[in-house]
Amino acid sequence: MARRKITFDQGEYYHVYNRGVNRQPIFRCDDNYVFLLQRVKRYIAQWQIVVIAYCLMPNHYHFVLLQAGEHSISCFMQSLFNSYTKAFNKMYDRSGTLFEGPFRAAHVTDDVYLLHLCRYVHLNSLEAGLVADLCAWPYSNYLGWIGQCNGTLVDREFVKSHFPTIAEYIQFVADYAPPKKIADAIRKIEM
Repeated sequence: MARRKITFDQGEYYHVYNRGVNRQPIFRCDDNYVFLLQRVKRYIAQWQIVVIAYCLMPNHYHFVLLQAGEHSISCFMQSLFNSYTKAFNKMYDRSGTLFEGPFRAAHVTDDVYLLHLCRYVHLNSLEAGLVADLCAWPYSNYLGWIGQCNGTLVDREFVKSHFPTIAEYIQFVADYAPPKKIADAIRKIEM
């Protein structure tokens, strides 16, 4: 098995993402999304991970994570998606891999890029045409960012430190037009 080129370090941010094998769905019903989010809630404390932004899509997912402790994001992701894959396979009487391969990850070291990335992640459902309004997609933490739900998978301190008012983030998302360098970097990871 090939080793990852990326290392996961305490106090650093990472974009982690993956897609279903052959672009097939990894979430077939609401219960699948809910099951995964319950696992995330359970595992983040154990692995000392902070969820900054996420969006679960029918055939892929995106997470922006902070590795708050010494435990590697890699271990968190492996535990989370091994558990999810086993449950998914059992539920749908299937076997084998669910994902194209190991999750992909990018170390995020630039604050401007980090904020554009959060916006990109939140816009996934809208860009894919799954909803006409971001508030209609329940499988991201956008609603938590804008104070419309009290979910636990949002770092309110992070949000408040970058967007002192809810209106500022709503406008930031509405004004989606990242600088070319950031747009090019995001395009490289688009599913």
